[in-house]
Amino acid sequence: MADAAQVFLATLNAEQRKTATYSFADNERFTWDFVPHARHGLTLKQMQPGQRKVALELLKTGLSAAGYDKALQIMDLENVLRVVENRPANDTYRDPENYYFTVFGDVGAKEPWGWRVEGHHLSVQFSTLGGRVMSITPLFMGSNPGVVRAEVPQKGKELMQSETELAFALLHTMSEAQLNQAILAKKAFGNITTGNSRRASMERMDGLLLADMNAKQRALFLEILGIYLNRYRITLAKQQMERIEKADLNKLRFAWAGDTTANNSSGYYYRIHGPMLLIEYDNSQNNANHVHTVVRDLTNDFGDDLLREHYEKQKH
Repeated sequence: MADAAQVFLATLNAEQRKTATYSFADNERFTWDFVPHARHGLTLKQMQPGQRKVALELLKTGLSAAGYDKALQIMDLENVLRVVENRPANDTYRDPENYYFTVFGDVGAKEPWGWRVEGHHLSVQFSTLGGRVMSITPLFMGSNPGVVRAEVPQKGKELMQSETELAFALLHTMSEAQLNQAILAKKAFGNITTGNSRRASMERMDGLLLADMNAKQRALFLEILGIYLNRYRITLAKQQMERIEKADLNKLRFAWAGDTTANNSSGYYYRIHGPMLLIEYDNSQNNANHVHTVVRDLTNDFGDDLLREHYEKQKH
């Protein structure tokens, strides 16, 4: 990861480097969002072809092959939105090159450093220290449309198909008593409930405990969890799973809101929630054809927990 970041920075001229870099202590590191608007960093559009190639190589160091492919497809959906919204070819509001690359701190140094890739429906960020990745969240991935129905080359594409179908499969295995625990509301919440907050928190632990699921339900639940973790490179996915298990895997809960049939356009929402993990999925906008998903570490977003431990041990 450090090598890829250094290769990327080495390709930039002085003006580009100024645009693309911040100190690790800068509050910009905590600024993240998933709607289309201007951000701080260097966009793919501002890069030469060779620079774009090495920038995307940096993205590959944090994501699995499947996660990287999903990120590229999220970017490509901007082309679909241009058509759906009848925008001109030179439109910059819906632009697959309007994704920002930002590096924080001195890459590879003994002190913490990190990087971010962000644009509409995509926010990927990593914090590292001493050769170890200390934080891999927040991670936001969204899809608009959820299913491409327009007459475009991407017609039929459904980026969050597994995230959707497996959740419904789990819901439909539940007994009435389990549904009473799992279903929080008859109507979806309209979006992920934590938004782009600096720190994610949930006031209550609601939903059906993994410990209270049968073997089939447990397998489905872990498969859903794996979909989100496996967006990362295998070593990072394993690292995060170890944190989840340390906090007690059986204390994770599955909660639902909204339509339970998947046969109408009223919208639906679910979350996986535990002592240190929150995963949210929402499909309620655009007649339930606009998906938002986010992975948050409730104790270590942006490396808060592990960096606190580092600063307590080191003199600064």
